[in-house]
Amino acid sequence: MSGHRVEASRVVAVEPEVAFDRLMGARLTEVFNRRFAAFPAVADVTDQPDDWGAVGQTRMIVLADGGRLRETMTDVERPRSFAYRLDEIEGPLRRFVHTIDGAWTVTPADGGARVGWAWTFHPRTSPARLTTSVLGRMWKGYADRALAELETILTRG
Repeated sequence: MSGHRVEASRVVAVEPEVAFDRLMGARLTEVFNRRFAAFPAVADVTDQPDDWGAVGQTRMIVLADGGRLRETMTDVERPRSFAYRLDEIEGPLRRFVHTIDGAWTVTPADGGARVGWAWTFHPRTSPARLTTSVLGRMWKGYADRALAELETILTRG
């Protein structure tokens, strides 16, 4: 199933290995602490293993609007990238999106690290494909806010 890909990035003043480790350990409730358009804040994360960061692990993301998503880690290549799939989507996005593939990347840049984030929306039906392009534009604003929060988290050491 093809999808609609969106991506954003930000350079942070932290060594790439440090950025990766802090990114992997960041609390989603801190990174995604505010709604942006159709994307609610993360209210809680449940069922997360203490050693989060291995392929096959899952956790439940509880959204401030009452929605939920299951996140499954699908790939980890420390210190460069990790990927995940969001499914079991409950809440408003469920009508439009079947699954979301997400990926974070960390690469050396300008004396620090470029942290990149991408989502690929996999729509439920053909009419929903139009909606995913609108969701993609809204996601850009959500991503910009999240990356700004993440920069604060990654640089506070």
